[in-house]
Amino acid sequence: MSIAAQARPFASAGTRIRPRIRTTETALLALVAVTLLVGAASLGATQRLIEAGKAGESLASLDFGAPDPVALVVYLGTIGLVHVAFILAGRRIDQVLLPAVALLGGIGLLLMQRLPQDLVEQEFAGLVLGLGQLQAMWLLIAIAVIGALALGVRSDAWLRNYKYTWAAAGIGLLLLTFVFGSEVNGARLTLSIGPISGQPSELLKVILVVFLAGYLSENRSLLAEESTRLGPLRLPPIPYLAPMGVMWAIALGIVVVQRDLGAALLFFAVFLAMLYVATGRLSYVVGGLILFIAGAFVLYHLFGHVQQRVDNWLDPWADPSGAGFQVVQALYALGRGGLLGMGLGAGLPTIGGRLPVPAVHTDYPLAALGEELGLIGLLAILGLYLVVVERGLRIAAAAHDDFRSILAAGLALVMGIQAFIIAAGNLKLIPLTGITLPLISYGGSSLLANAIVVGLLLALSDRGAGAPAPPRRRRGPIARLRRARA
Repeated sequence: MSIAAQARPFASAGTRIRPRIRTTETALLALVAVTLLVGAASLGATQRLIEAGKAGESLASLDFGAPDPVALVVYLGTIGLVHVAFILAGRRIDQVLLPAVALLGGIGLLLMQRLPQDLVEQEFAGLVLGLGQLQAMWLLIAIAVIGALALGVRSDAWLRNYKYTWAAAGIGLLLLTFVFGSEVNGARLTLSIGPISGQPSELLKVILVVFLAGYLSENRSLLAEESTRLGPLRLPPIPYLAPMGVMWAIALGIVVVQRDLGAALLFFAVFLAMLYVATGRLSYVVGGLILFIAGAFVLYHLFGHVQQRVDNWLDPWADPSGAGFQVVQALYALGRGGLLGMGLGAGLPTIGGRLPVPAVHTDYPLAALGEELGLIGLLAILGLYLVVVERGLRIAAAAHDDFRSILAAGLALVMGIQAFIIAAGNLKLIPLTGITLPLISYGGSSLLANAIVVGLLLALSDRGAGAPAPPRRRRGPIARLRRARA
């Protein structure tokens, strides 16, 4: 393929741009705004009822945050501005992704406003911001990133032609975290540069998808061949299997050095999913899973932190007030929620001054949401992630070439797989991992990385500025006379 063909823009730029009404997106965003405003009103009303019921107690004992209508209105206004920019640009991009992402982000904002605000506090220019204010700030930046990428990315050359540069940058970022990263709860996840800190694994997942999309699109036909025999197995040429071995080693290395089970599982699962999308060979996925399970079995017997995570998952009640405290309290919270939930703001923010579920704003947001929204609310939230994945796969199916197709599928799957891993950990289906729930959990690096994912998906979905609608025919007497003669 020529360089010119490889640098083909996502959409044709030859058509004169005219504003294009986005009816579906407008209706869905209106529904999102109503839903979030009703949720904020419900949260505020519930908290006022709790205050009234505690009239005999000091209001200082109420340690949960009050909903901030200004933050929510500014958030909805920013989404509205991005929507208007899409209309004025006249681009034909997906009309469902932005509303789905906006609702997920809004749910996360309400949750962070509802939780104790001193869970996270940061100072900027003498101004101390609490949990809800920080989440609102990062959400506004994330929405701006989505809009900028969706409208600003017109060519994939900078992604396609520099895939090895991106891979080198990702490996360098990983090495920096290995050496200079700080430990949080026994896991080396956070990298700090001056006053800014974040989890490089969030950005690394995007870099991984870009590299794999480039590599798999170039070697798709070779990977689908069966030219090498290994006993009963038929494999493609051995040199082209090297990335699988490297990914397997990186995933297990992350577990060993960073003690981050979540990132290891996410990276390897995304790799296998994209390999299947590119080749259609289920045997690769099965072989990769066997390798991962074998490696995990070895690590379980070699490293204590892996063994502790698995043991807490299998039997958290063996030490319910110690190592298993988080898992047990999350299960209790989900049990209290039942089918319909206790209502926004009616859960248990603290018991005796202590959070029932530690790290609820990062590791266990679904436990808090399940307590207050119930099983139906949780299913609705998980359904939103399925909508994002479905739209991404639809974009992949409509792509012009293999690179765009694999890239769109990988971007959609990385968000879906991450949501599945953290949801399964919250529900005790798999051992708890240290990754965040996309767009809902607190964290600037998580929100920005997922904003990049959504922005690139919207850019890939762009079908260009459509031709203006043909002029309507005049229905005058001459036209009626011609029809009568005909």
